[in-house]
Parts: sequence; structure tokens; C-alpha cells
Amino acid sequence: MSEKIFALVVSLIAAGGYASVVVLMAIQSACIPIPSEVIMPLAGYALAHSQWDLILLATAASLASNIGSIPAYWVGARGGRPMVERYGSYLLLSRHDLDRVDRFFVKFGSFAVLIGRMLPIVRTFIAFPAGVAKMNQVRFHVYTFIGSWPWCYALAYVGMRLGASWNTNPEFKEIFHRFHLGVEAVIVILFVVFVKSHWKNRIRTSEPA
Repeated sequence: MSEKIFALVVSLIAAGGYASVVVLMAIQSACIPIPSEVIMPLAGYALAHSQWDLILLATAASLASNIGSIPAYWVGARGGRPMVERYGSYLLLSRHDLDRVDRFFVKFGSFAVLIGRMLPIVRTFIAFPAGVAKMNQVRFHVYTFIGSWPWCYALAYVGMRLGASWNTNPEFKEIFHRFHLGVEAVIVILFVVFVKSHWKNRIRTSEPA
């Protein structure tokens, strides 16, 4: 299955070029867990042949991260804590989660987004809590771009470097497939851990005092 997904994403990027990268990275930033750790190396492999290509890829992907973040940011900003407190149980969220988000943004301020955009998985979901925390939208987009750009550039660079030996050295293909499977496994494990721990909290908070 991983080989088929790999071939599909490569074909999409090769056919659509930068437009495909923008769409995929925008979807990834809209709280839909399509790993940038897979998208950008494949984009680097398929599209990057020079330093200028890497710069264009990183810039397009970072702008796409901003575009994709807008819906998640505004859902959080418009609904805020009342919405999460009312409907959060359906997503296994609790007031404790909201308190932790508030403390995170109080402690790190705007740098919370900058830090979050450089962390795997966290970067996919950071827009929603930024909206809940009522972070200034201009600062949010500025820090989203600044935090996303080096991350996207580094991943595309790795893909370009691997691409040079992709068809001549089978070890490179095997290494990337293992990396791809590792990313998928981490996402699944974290999802299971999140559901398990938060389901317990949900049950406790619903019990009568």
C-alpha cells in the first residue's frame, strides 16, 4: 500500500507541479494529517533540480500552509472556548486541554506558532488553538510563514538529494520507504495514545461528583 501511495503522490506532483504541492500543503495545514514529511521530500524529488527550485518550493509550500490554516484559525477564533467546551467531547477534548493551550500561548506568545510550525504533526493542528487563543491574525500568518519555510526547504532538499540517486541506488528508495512507513506508524501510535488517554478523561469528567 505504501508503494501505491508513494507512486500516487509522485504522479500528482509531477503532473500538477507547484499547484499540486500548494493544494496538498494547504490541505495538510487545515488540520488534515497528510504529513509534510512525505509531501515535501517527494516534491523535492519530482520538481527540484537547482537551488532556485528549492527556494520556490519552500515559498509555495509556506504560502500554502498559510492558506490552509485560515479555516482552522477562524473556526477556533469564532467559536473559541465555548464551542470547544460544548462540542469538544465529540473530539475527545476537555477543559484541561484548553487550559494547556492557554498556558502554552501565554508562555510562548507568538513564538508558539513559530515553534509549532517546526514540529512534526503539531504543525498540522497549530492553527486551531491559535484561533481559540485569539492570536493576532497578521502575526499568526507571519510566524506561520517564517516557521514553515525552513522546514519545507529542508525536506525538499532531502528529496532532491535522494532523487539524484533514486534510480541508481536501491538503498535510497528503501530508506525513504522506511521513513514513509515510520511517519505513518508514528501518526497511528499518537492517535491511539490520544484516544486512549482522552477517552479515560472523558469518562471521568462525565461521572457524577
